[in-house]
Amino acid sequence: MTDTATPTPAQAAPSRGRRAAPQAAQRTRKVHPVLEQLFALYPKMFGARFLPLKLGAYQDLLAAHPEAFKKEDLKVALGLHARSTRYLEAVASGLQRHDLQGEPVEPVSPEHVHHAILEVFKRRQGRAAPDAQAQAIARIVAAVDNSGLGREEYALRVRGQDEANNALLDEALAVLAQRAAKREALQRAFQASGQSVEAFAEMYGMDVAEVQRTLAD
Repeated sequence: MTDTATPTPAQAAPSRGRRAAPQAAQRTRKVHPVLEQLFALYPKMFGARFLPLKLGAYQDLLAAHPEAFKKEDLKVALGLHARSTRYLEAVASGLQRHDLQGEPVEPVSPEHVHHAILEVFKRRQGRAAPDAQAQAIARIVAAVDNSGLGREEYALRVRGQDEANNALLDEALAVLAQRAAKREALQRAFQASGQSVEAFAEMYGMDVAEVQRTLAD
């Protein structure tokens, strides 16, 4: 029979001179055993630094280690890995997908990058990170630049039903539109000036390298 006696004060509270175990330590999650196996086999992909996995990595692992993993256990472990904040950070950063040896093999689709950015933002927002929104907008701007798509095409591919997510997208698109307008205005002013890049930059108090980058776009 289970002992249900009320604990004494000495039992209920930590003794003087002995510190209670930190709550964070008490909440430490046990690592899935399959993820521990994957870390041992592929430290470049499942070690200290996470990289986006190539599509079909699940099938590659089963083919490479037919006796090592049960299909369902491997599927669960990879799902936990892909939903971790560290993995989503890697995808949101725009890194390429990598094979099991850590070699880049293909880009992540704009939709997947965008989803990762929004998910990381949601998690940071929940922790009251003051700059989470600004970082999310900056990442979406970079994602549009790296996607090779125009602003409208990108928006068509990633816009969803969530109004808050769409608001972040619209803010990023507004930043891109302002940047494009500034670039066009600078290009027109430079063409009308008839001056060298160096003289034009000096006249407007701008950095020469910045003017060169803007004119090259």
